[in-house]
Amino acid sequence: MTSPFQHSAAERDAAPQFVLPLVVRIERDAPPARTDALETAARAVLTLLSDERATAEDGEWTQAVRDWEDARIRKVVRRARGAEWRRAEALPGITVTGRTAEVRVYPPVPLDGWPKDLARLQVSGTELDDQGPVPPPGAGVPVLWMNPEVTMSAGKAMAQAGHGAQLAWWELGAPGRAAWRAAGFPLAVRTPASRVWTRLASTPALPVVRDAGFTEIPPGTPTVIATPPGAHPFP
Repeated sequence: MTSPFQHSAAERDAAPQFVLPLVVRIERDAPPARTDALETAARAVLTLLSDERATAEDGEWTQAVRDWEDARIRKVVRRARGAEWRRAEALPGITVTGRTAEVRVYPPVPLDGWPKDLARLQVSGTELDDQGPVPPPGAGVPVLWMNPEVTMSAGKAMAQAGHGAQLAWWELGAPGRAAWRAAGFPLAVRTPASRVWTRLASTPALPVVRDAGFTEIPPGTPTVIATPPGAHPFP
């Protein structure tokens, strides 16, 4: 499918607008690690994009995904715990589990058409931390590099990681997508040093997420650059 990012901003804005809801489980006594939450959110987006309910001609989510991709690919991350999470899990969607994180992704909905049990969840408050140094990404996995000069809440960063994963998905042909899916969508999310980010930003043809500016950061800000397997900008 052709990326909507190749359309003009006017064309994307003129289309009916949809949003992809994601809900992260944040229990009081066991919050997920930030990096794991970002990686799990990215895999959740890929899992939905590749699900037959979203890809088959008669899939129950296919039209919603097409309508969403015809406009801006907005994603909003909300948080839930306890009974809120149980209600969120009861709605049609897919739960993806990381090492410490659980993220549920849902088919796109109109901006003003959120299911009641999701609309009542909070967007703010998704402040997560890593409990120690994050190791370099493993060999042979795609990496979503977060802009080290931009400060984002965990929820905002999760949405941006999802954008980056989606751009990486669009860059692949059918064989590459099938192989990535079969492997379980291995990926890493990392924040590079500023010098590495500068090198990435000057590398032609890498997918770059530029934020639309609806929340937290100015429009046009580059937030994520995706690199394919084996293209890590080290040392």
